[in-house]
Amino acid sequence: MTETFTVTVEPLEREVECRADQPILDACLRAGVWLPHACTHGTCGTCKVEVLDGDVEHNDASDFALMEFERNEGKTLTCVATPTSDVIIEADVEVEEGVVHHPVQDFAGRLVSIEDVARQTRRLVIDLDREMAFNPGQYVTIEVPGTDATRTYSMANPPSEPGRIELQIRRTPGGLATDGWIFKDLGAGETLRLSGPYGRFFLREARTAPAILIGGGTGLAPLKSIVRHVLEGGLAHRLYLYQGARMQADLYDVDFFRGLEADHPEQFTYRPCLSDEEWDGPHGLVTDVVDADFPTCRKHMAYLCGPPPMVEAALKTLMRKRLFPRDIYREDFFDASDKATGGVRSPLLKA
Repeated sequence: MTETFTVTVEPLEREVECRADQPILDACLRAGVWLPHACTHGTCGTCKVEVLDGDVEHNDASDFALMEFERNEGKTLTCVATPTSDVIIEADVEVEEGVVHHPVQDFAGRLVSIEDVARQTRRLVIDLDREMAFNPGQYVTIEVPGTDATRTYSMANPPSEPGRIELQIRRTPGGLATDGWIFKDLGAGETLRLSGPYGRFFLREARTAPAILIGGGTGLAPLKSIVRHVLEGGLAHRLYLYQGARMQADLYDVDFFRGLEADHPEQFTYRPCLSDEEWDGPHGLVTDVVDADFPTCRKHMAYLCGPPPMVEAALKTLMRKRLFPRDIYREDFFDASDKATGGVRSPLLKA
């Protein structure tokens, strides 16, 4: 039987039972103790905490996200760290007005449909064995059959559809989950094992300033969840959605968003942008289009999601336009290669 240890979370003064083979973050989220996190696989560093007492195994933490001197100073990444004794950790826990955190649970899902929606991009629709409560913008982890690995994908559906989730997945050449499964032989009717919800990238409903949403590639998925939640739920947020892609073959859901724009002309603006192909829409990097559209971004908010270089470029553009870090939320789509290179990440923001 696997040994169990007690993890005490300060400053919350909460105690959580954690198996010796279980990441500390996983144990806390399942117990309803919310800790900051983003990638959940030791790459981004968002879940970094200080170990005040006891010992942990750092496991597969990236040397870039958790440097050697930080390990020596007693820091660890809760998303991959496992306890080897009872431990006390100190986490940077913030209480946000109007935010409800939902405990992580395990689910079984039946794949209802799988379709190609753009070049190297597939949409999966999955019926869950029971309803999942989540915030618009969060993600799930899916077990890769025949391995011990999991992969993370943002939900594109709103919380008003708790029994069915939509995922938008881009193929990664050589990827264990994509090349080896999702783009190889995964078919409708199969059962998937997943858990969620995860992530601190989601709509802050209590903050009603106009919001600029910038997505690259399948970074569109959580933004679609946010847009649908606002417009279908009758919320008052003013939204500007920018979808960046290289060519028209990489764009998807264009007609869907244009339909929403037609139905909500005073509340929702949709701007798909192409960087490598001339067409009848905006041309250039998505950040350049945003730059041209807004003389200033003061009194706005922003939600950024996509590859780390795009997110970093968008961050710089928005800050140059007078938008402060406290008003910017980001989700960097890291993959396995980023663990070796560190990806791109600003020290100014939390995910």
